Amino acid sequence: MNEDLMYVERVRRGDSASYRFLVEKYQHMAFTLALNVLKNQADAEDAAQEGFLKAYQNIHKFEGKSKFSTWLYTIVYRCAVEKIPTRQYQDLQDHYIDDYHGESQILTEERENLVRKAILSLPRTESLLITLFYMDNCSIKEIQAITELSESNIKVKLFRAKKTLQERLRFLQA
Repeated sequence: MNEDLMYVERVRRGDSASYRFLVEKYQHMAFTLALNVLKNQADAEDAAQEGFLKAYQNIHKFEGKSKFSTWLYTIVYRCAVEKIPTRQYQDLQDHYIDDYHGESQILTEERENLVRKAILSLPRTESLLITLFYMDNCSIKEIQAITELSESNIKVKLFRAKKTLQERLRFLQA
């Protein structure tokens, strides 16, 4: 039995403190996923928290047919999608990376920050897919379960998003 399933079973038996392990293990990725959908930190925090709460309340419904993380991310994703404002989306232009004019060597922290901003500047779906596939190492099948997109659609969107990121971040390779 893998570690996640062990903690899920403990929670099911009434040990609510065991849920803390799962929250701590997946909170960063859940927040990142929600942020990719919502593009707003406060809303993303709310969606991630709501997702964890719903997962806790419905843990008895987790069948173990997928990884716990896939099940949880599906819940967080749906919570985030429900929070997308119906009003016109804010122009994302201010999130785009300006050309880097500085020292030729970019520090690792700065580089990571630029990559994060570039990912967030992508359309919601592409940003989410890049995050799930490259940052959380989810398989195409897991992403399909989370987003309900077709396998071919996921692959096309990942390809396009990767090309866009390469364009936006080409200055990092110099």
